[in-house]
Amino acid sequence: MDTVEKIWMDGKFVDWKDANVHVLSHALHYGSGVFEGIRFYKTKTGPVVFRLKEHIERLYYSGKFLRLLPEYKIEEVEEAVLETIRINKVDQGYIRPLLFYGYGKMGLNPKGADINLVIAVWPWGKYLAKDKIKVKVTKYIRIHPDSTHAQAKITGHYVNSILSNIEATEKGYDEALILDYEGNVAEGPGENIFLVEKGKLVTPPANHILPGITRSSILEMANDMGLEASEETISHKRLLMSDELFFTGTAAEITPIFKIDDWVIGEGEIGPITNKLMDEFNKVVTGEDPKYNKWLTRV
Repeated sequence: MDTVEKIWMDGKFVDWKDANVHVLSHALHYGSGVFEGIRFYKTKTGPVVFRLKEHIERLYYSGKFLRLLPEYKIEEVEEAVLETIRINKVDQGYIRPLLFYGYGKMGLNPKGADINLVIAVWPWGKYLAKDKIKVKVTKYIRIHPDSTHAQAKITGHYVNSILSNIEATEKGYDEALILDYEGNVAEGPGENIFLVEKGKLVTPPANHILPGITRSSILEMANDMGLEASEETISHKRLLMSDELFFTGTAAEITPIFKIDDWVIGEGEIGPITNKLMDEFNKVVTGEDPKYNKWLTRV
């Protein structure tokens, strides 16, 4: 991966190569951390961070479930993100805030372990590198919503995503699709999913998934563009019968899907509504549509 000079760690900047934690850190053993993925974009007037406030608020929201309460205010973390971008002189890329239990305690209950917060940034292009991708429905189901807090970005949850992605990519697909415990469509390993059906956008309801910030952005943009959009339960069969299909996410942005397993979606090409949303999203994140400047924080 690309590297930069500095990483913010608990209020101080350290060299990238020296940004280390103890091997007995609690989160390394038990997955007791929460994180965010945020993008920042190059614009004509300098870098902007997309929906910074919402991402840091969700970091704190996720942390509450694990009793991860950092000493910093949300506004201080937002400023630390901006300063990390500035000090590294990067004009476009990815931001990873990570809040976790560190050294000082073993055993499942993390009380007594250090609480650590780090912020890293680095240049990062497309997450799913192809213009359109083929996806495999994985044998692994999304974690049952009553067994955890599905709306929190807890690091331990992502073992489910890792297993799904490994299965799909080892079988020659670009990404996985995960069903919920009832056999309905949930989400990708790190993405939400939308289908287009007779000109209407549909995405699974938020109760069984991580309701992404990019997902909420697409729903608002669609409404502003005059596109009907709703949250509905989506069966596997309904998914296959859709006219268009795409993933959304901070890393994935908007990624068209042309095949599910061996089934071609629509005409097998990027559909007109997906194309329209991709064009508008690019204008939004680069500051070319002033209507959405409320989502952009200038570095």
